[in-house]
Amino acid sequence: MAEKTTLMSLTADIVAAHVSNNSVAIGDLPALIASTFQALAKLDQPVEAPAPEKPKGAVSARASIKPEHLISMIDGKPYKMLRKHIALHGFTPETYRDTFGLPRDYPMVSANYAEARRALAVKIGLGRKPGKAAAATQPARAPTAAKPTRPPRTDK
Repeated sequence: MAEKTTLMSLTADIVAAHVSNNSVAIGDLPALIASTFQALAKLDQPVEAPAPEKPKGAVSARASIKPEHLISMIDGKPYKMLRKHIALHGFTPETYRDTFGLPRDYPMVSANYAEARRALAVKIGLGRKPGKAAAATQPARAPTAAKPTRPPRTDK
């Protein structure tokens, strides 16, 4: 009830200000009051915010994966590693995948780059256990027969 009296008071003030500065026909006054009251009543109702749309990627998920690079959904440019690029735009790998509707196993590095890193790691010996690595690379020797001992020297 208090809202309605407040709306009536505001309507009266607005209409009075309008009529004091403009010429209004007496027959138009009820319509002016009604339209002003309805406009103020609509302001009190909550406005439904439109649902935020998911951003559409620059290309499809399938087309974004190439052996030599990944195409960013944000700007459509090719990158070997997406992690730093998406961090600059405020995404984590999980939020990037969720935002653009990508599968959970969507890669963050290109296939060729991952293979080059893997080859480098194997070359420098990462991923091998220290004791087994040496034994696996050297062929096993056949047991040799004991060498005959020399006869003792005789002093002349």
